[in-house]
Amino acid sequence: MQATESAPDSTVVRADSDDTWPFAVERYTPTIGAEIRGVDLRDPLDDETYAALRRALLKFKVLFFRDQDITPAQHVAMAKRFGELEIHPAFPHHPEHPELVILGRNDTKRGRENLYHSDVSWREIPSMGSMLRCVQCPEVGGDTMWINMVAAYDNLPDDVKTRIAGLNAVHDVLPLFGIAVPKEQHAAMRAKFPPVEHPVVRVHPETGEKILYVNEAFTTHLSNYGQLTAREYRVGFDYKLAEIDLLQYLFRQAQAPEYQVRLKWRPNTIAFWDNRSCQHYAVQDYFPAPRHMMRATVIGDRPVAA
Repeated sequence: MQATESAPDSTVVRADSDDTWPFAVERYTPTIGAEIRGVDLRDPLDDETYAALRRALLKFKVLFFRDQDITPAQHVAMAKRFGELEIHPAFPHHPEHPELVILGRNDTKRGRENLYHSDVSWREIPSMGSMLRCVQCPEVGGDTMWINMVAAYDNLPDDVKTRIAGLNAVHDVLPLFGIAVPKEQHAAMRAKFPPVEHPVVRVHPETGEKILYVNEAFTTHLSNYGQLTAREYRVGFDYKLAEIDLLQYLFRQAQAPEYQVRLKWRPNTIAFWDNRSCQHYAVQDYFPAPRHMMRATVIGDRPVAA
């Protein structure tokens, strides 16, 4: 591992009272987010650094790396260290590296990621994590926020936790990406990616944490709410109104600043987040300024109910 100029003098720096790390760690908020210093992502990760970064990812949910002038090939190699990479069906790709999504916005193309979401939750097997690199960004604006959905679940009232136990939700690619894909391709996309059901509360496969796993971008409805609760309501579809209210209430949990961290991008900044336990929101306040990013996404696992 080759250290960057910002590497600490000592090889092990205490980030808090519980952990030691082979790199410097600066926490951004008490709930989520940490900047990693002293790691040069141009170089292959040795086993110690890889294991420590994975442990840090689980603890802090999203990791930030500054001044990482890496090539697309190095970006792909770094992400592959954490697992197999997906190829996104709707976004444009790098011409030499189909695993790299190109996110380009300018004075003719406004961003549409300004909603709380978990990447590709519409897949039967959603992603484990995403690694996003800033190529070009505005001097002001275009920040991204990440949200700790473990904390969002932990802080729910007990009666809400009881209500959502055993519930499943449907996640669908078309409501959002149908905008970006021509209508004549919708049927093929629907055939390849039909709506899927995931538990409203999933268990993290590595930490055992419970995660609130619904998001306003891709979650369309609760699939078994009526089966579990219809007897509680008066007539007909009365329970449907309660389902809508509950789902909207769950969506709003991601909006609490107490669960969030906000990053101001600079060129060659990289954010690496655990997509199982996080949502994120790309702030669309920079149009018509250009903003160009590259993203590699690691395939994850099938969500399991708590």
